Amino acid sequence: MALIRTETDARGVCTLTLARAQKHNAMSAQMIDDIADAAQTLSTDDKVRVVVLAADGPTFCAGGDLGWMRDQMDASDADRRAGAMRLARMLQALNTLPKPLIGRVHANAFGGGVGLMSVCDTVITVPEAKFGLTETKLGLIPATIGPYVVARIGETNARRVFMNSRLFTAQDAKDFGLVAHVVATDELDKAIAEEVAPYLACAPGAVAAAKALTRSLGTPIDDTVIAASADALVAAWEGGEAREGIAAFFDKRKPRWAE
Repeated sequence: MALIRTETDARGVCTLTLARAQKHNAMSAQMIDDIADAAQTLSTDDKVRVVVLAADGPTFCAGGDLGWMRDQMDASDADRRAGAMRLARMLQALNTLPKPLIGRVHANAFGGGVGLMSVCDTVITVPEAKFGLTETKLGLIPATIGPYVVARIGETNARRVFMNSRLFTAQDAKDFGLVAHVVATDELDKAIAEEVAPYLACAPGAVAAAKALTRSLGTPIDDTVIAASADALVAAWEGGEAREGIAAFFDKRKPRWAE
């Protein structure tokens, strides 16, 4: 079963859909690779003018797949780092995609899902959606997504939600700058269409160059930053808290620090 799908219409608008609805679009290793491969393909496809990032099912993205995270507990150091870099490189592929990337966030997003939102150029969501950087409940940290989240919402806002795993609302997300518009569910597709339309009147090469320039003037996220974020995640995986937090999740109990 495909974990993502891409569909491009006659205008050159490609919808990249997370299609693991039965797992709330939690990102497994294969799904991460599939998204990265899709981003690479879309980046060189001259027929594609705009990309809309969407998702199937009741959740936009629940974050990282817990089974994949549990596997990291027993992996070698090299494999752990490769896993962390896999996620980091996928986010960077989306962040540097030379096409406008619009997030159609129809429902909740947690952890890595917030990371996906942070690499979009614009995000539109609905009032009922909830968001959270929930890694610390599992003894982990929002490491590989961290550079993109902080670049998007700033250090001040990040310090409000990065460490406490609290959920925040669509209005909070808009106030933070994570989301551009909050619209009623039955208005979401119309809002996406309105966001897409202006790009189709612009020169594709100029759009790509303008996006690249904007990124170069913003917070640098280079190989050094990416490697440091991956190292931070590996260090968290190697700690006892991550083992306890993930074990507690699968045992359906509270971790020892929450008892």
